[in-house]
Amino acid sequence: MTQWIEAARVGDIADRTCKMIPLNPSNVAVFNLDGEYFALEDLCTHLGSDLSSGRAVCPWHLAEFSIRTGAAVKAPAYEAVHTFPVRVRDGVIEVRDDRE
Repeated sequence: MTQWIEAARVGDIADRTCKMIPLNPSNVAVFNLDGEYFALEDLCTHLGSDLSSGRAVCPWHLAEFSIRTGAAVKAPAYEAVHTFPVRVRDGVIEVRDDRE
């Protein structure tokens, strides 16, 4: 069963930054892009480093991912990262864990 998890309040994540939230088995990076919110699994598909530096770029080998789609956009990563549904309800940003 999937559930919505409270990530932050609107205004808590500055524009062009992100907040990491714990969501087993790995963390989720919630990004704010011009008031739109996106959530990616905080795990590079190349060698497993975190991506929550605020840019969806792996600090180890500089692989880059699209914050909007999770697609790998710069090698050495070629596989997309998992994205999560995000919604805003009553001023609260929520992420749904839809992994099965």
